[in-house]
Amino acid sequence: MKLKSYAAKTNQGPYLNINEDGYELDLMNELYMIFDGFGGPGIGDKCVSTLKDNIRNFYSKVVEDPESTMPFYYSFKYLLEGNALINAMHFTQKLLNKENKKVDISLRAGASSLVCALSDDIMTLASVGNCLCYLYRNGELLKAANEDTLNIYPLNNENSYLKTTPLSAFGLFEDLHLQSREIKIEEGDLYIMMTDGAYSRIKPNELVNFIIRSNNQQNYIIDKIFDASNSKGNLDNQTAILLQF
Repeated sequence: MKLKSYAAKTNQGPYLNINEDGYELDLMNELYMIFDGFGGPGIGDKCVSTLKDNIRNFYSKVVEDPESTMPFYYSFKYLLEGNALINAMHFTQKLLNKENKKVDISLRAGASSLVCALSDDIMTLASVGNCLCYLYRNGELLKAANEDTLNIYPLNNENSYLKTTPLSAFGLFEDLHLQSREIKIEEGDLYIMMTDGAYSRIKPNELVNFIIRSNNQQNYIIDKIFDASNSKGNLDNQTAILLQF
């Protein structure tokens, strides 16, 4: 399935002075990534840059050599690309844990992430932490990848801001707790990948309205998401990738 168009944007948001979010569009390897880093200036942002490189390098190496060993995980449930992606993320976690152990806990880095890998008409999605992906198909909005956050627990108005606190992430624990799935792409599918600074204050019906009014302009959708989130009190970094098939 051919990717017809795409758009991506990240910014620091209306409050923070540094952007620890990030994204990667690797069109050659058909690999698309968003990150929500943590650790502070010079730590979280640097971590995200390193994560991008490590995932991309490991993934491309394995996909280019089908005989490569899968050192961390293998399942017949997934295509080569899915297994390569899961292994790339576990490999990256191992490297990050090694670096974190060298420094004081106050200087350790980490990141939530959502990575999508395309193979023909199959999209593999693997996520950890407070990133999610919506799929807009035939006028219906579906969750293609769920966030792993405190949103699963009831929260009152006084602590509702905690709902996007990640329960898993790169560098958060010794093990990486991934969610992964494969989806068969259909003509007209729109995938919307977002960090919590973009999605947490946007209701599904608002997102559908942005899509309908966009006239197939993906940058318009991202701008509307960011503007709406900021108008509702967002204080976080923001990142989004849109993939139109």
